[in-house]
Amino acid sequence: MDPLRYLPLALELADLAGEVVRAHFRTPLDVERKEDESPVTAADRKAEEVMRRRLAEAVPDHAVWGEEYAHREGRAPFAWCLDPIDGTKAFITGRPLFAVLVALLFEGRPVLTVVDQPILGDRWTACRGHGARWNGRPIRTRPCPELARASASATSPDMFASPAQKRALARVQERVGLMVWGGDAVGYALMASGFVDVVVEASLKPYDYLPLVPLIEEAGGRISDWQGRPLGLDSAGEVVAVGDPRLHAPLLELLAG
Repeated sequence: MDPLRYLPLALELADLAGEVVRAHFRTPLDVERKEDESPVTAADRKAEEVMRRRLAEAVPDHAVWGEEYAHREGRAPFAWCLDPIDGTKAFITGRPLFAVLVALLFEGRPVLTVVDQPILGDRWTACRGHGARWNGRPIRTRPCPELARASASATSPDMFASPAQKRALARVQERVGLMVWGGDAVGYALMASGFVDVVVEASLKPYDYLPLVPLIEEAGGRISDWQGRPLGLDSAGEVVAVGDPRLHAPLLELLAG
């Protein structure tokens, strides 16, 4: 199965969601709180609605996983994973450091992804076996053999909720050369483009991390859970990604303590 044939549909989904997002960006919005206390707006819901509507037309037998609405079962071995606004906190505060995430899974494995920043016009794509691209240009992660020289990124220290996670974060901060905060999925995309070496995060949901797997791997990096296992729908939400695969084992040791 070559997932490349579904890339035009994935790009269309990102276009549809991006149109909704741009119409609501930096406009007055009512912000609600979901059960997990994360924020949500009408833009999140409308963007996912338009993507789901198009998928129901184009591939009605495919399953759909999304952040804002219930899982839709499918008869085919394909599932779409949607995050209409990854980085809602950035979106509602007027900062263009969020992204529309679209991924296609085949038999539970992510094989195609689009990471789209609809305000800045940045778009990253990746397809298993076909490499990764940024605005149409092939990209690769950069070499960085030592943690002491690495630039590391995470969305927020608040996502490291448990005492063990906080201690793991502190160990990483002590060893890397630079730590920056913010960005959500954009941090991983910048890794694929060669600007970031390490991303360590926790408390993520499948629609947060699954769309990032093909992008990091096709650009030459590695991404896994904190135990080094492949990420899937049932992962615990602890994610580590590296641009240079040589950093993966040292980071796993740090995270394990």
